Amino acid sequence: MTDPTTFFDGLCETAARIESRQLSPVELTRALLERIDQVDGRLHSYATVMAESALDAASRAEEEIEAGRYLGPLHGIPVGVKDLCFTRGVPTMGGQAFRRDFRPGFDSTAVAKLAEAGAVLIGKLSLTEGAMRGYHRSFPIPTNPWGDDLWPGSSSSGSGVAVAAGLCFAALGTDTGGSIRCPTMANGIVGLKPTYGLVSRYGVLALAESLDHVGPMGRRVADVAALLEAIAGHDPEDATSLETPPLRISERLGDGIVGARLGCDRGYATDGTEPGLVTAIEAALGKFDALGAEVVEIELPRFGPDQVNAWMKICSREACAAHSSTFPSRADEYGEFFRDFLERGARVTPETYAAQTEVRDDFNRSFREVLSSVDAVVAPPGGAPFRVRPGLLYGGMKDLAVILEHIQFHFTAPADFAGTPTISLPCGQSPHGVPYTIQLLGDQLTEPTLCRIAHTYEQATGWHHLHPEV
Repeated sequence: MTDPTTFFDGLCETAARIESRQLSPVELTRALLERIDQVDGRLHSYATVMAESALDAASRAEEEIEAGRYLGPLHGIPVGVKDLCFTRGVPTMGGQAFRRDFRPGFDSTAVAKLAEAGAVLIGKLSLTEGAMRGYHRSFPIPTNPWGDDLWPGSSSSGSGVAVAAGLCFAALGTDTGGSIRCPTMANGIVGLKPTYGLVSRYGVLALAESLDHVGPMGRRVADVAALLEAIAGHDPEDATSLETPPLRISERLGDGIVGARLGCDRGYATDGTEPGLVTAIEAALGKFDALGAEVVEIELPRFGPDQVNAWMKICSREACAAHSSTFPSRADEYGEFFRDFLERGARVTPETYAAQTEVRDDFNRSFREVLSSVDAVVAPPGGAPFRVRPGLLYGGMKDLAVILEHIQFHFTAPADFAGTPTISLPCGQSPHGVPYTIQLLGDQLTEPTLCRIAHTYEQATGWHHLHPEV
């Protein structure tokens, strides 16, 4: 582990070295803990570093592998999880000051599945308060490793920063309106938001029950595929969990994309999109064509003001319900933005909520009809890297309105509304040096197809090799 570029290797290529016993899980974990100690004081990606338990897990993994009981690509690999996921005996704060001393008595299903796969949980990753847009002033804001003045993404900002900076080999994030895809875009990595219900939400602090998704973030498509295979599956503890057969994504990644139909609504995709990102996406469409896919023109339903309003009312009301035990009774302990958001939710009546759910259902029917007509839809990931004054992220609704000027919410929220999967991955390089990313959207349970298309493109380019100098 003397070569620092090793920290930017893919999870699966690192797993191959562990399986062949060229690399020790204990050595790898120790080296990564040293790296976190050296650089995360500036980046603030970790809310809690679990050094002792991580080394114990690495030691167990090493013993199992030496005994011939190799469990698969996560075995002995250090990963992080967003600090919404319950982790037994470890602080699970959700970016909220009043949860500093909360230590769950059990693991969330996703964390338990990582342990079953032999992963080394190296720590809990920072996030915005309650998984919304702003931070609580009690917590430091994660710093984008590509530049101190660049937006780190929200809400899974710590996950995005840690993966991009080589401080873990993959991470779990959550996505309610774009919270996997925005930090994926901001940090130039790969993020996969799965089908709603494919990954259990049991033991994950909720923002909005009908919109929340748990998913993987990594540096390669193969890595997020491996992580999703490990954490997906039916969970009787989650009433919204889908009963689906085990995922088989990794074994088909190399099958190519000849004949795949990729849809693009160019008018929609270019409206308000940074010109450099438009150019990068057009180049990607050309590459898909050269690889044997057919690019076809489609027309996506517009996610306009009515749909944005519906998302806001549904999300804020469900968030208010999720926080009913502490809000408004402990409102003064909340940060400015999240308190404002919950106050909005408290004003949403049952009748209004029902009406906005109908708006959502109407949109979903049109959206899924388009998704089902092609193998994937190509679109911007929700924006391009941009600069922001860090202190602004502690502010309220008015302060953080500036973020929305840079975010194309109409390319992130639809897949949360419809519960459909997306994958975002690098496709170019912005003037800030951060990789541009592109988003592929599909209908429900098309993760294997999306990953195969994304992997084929990734391997035919080289954008995934870019990383910040940390």
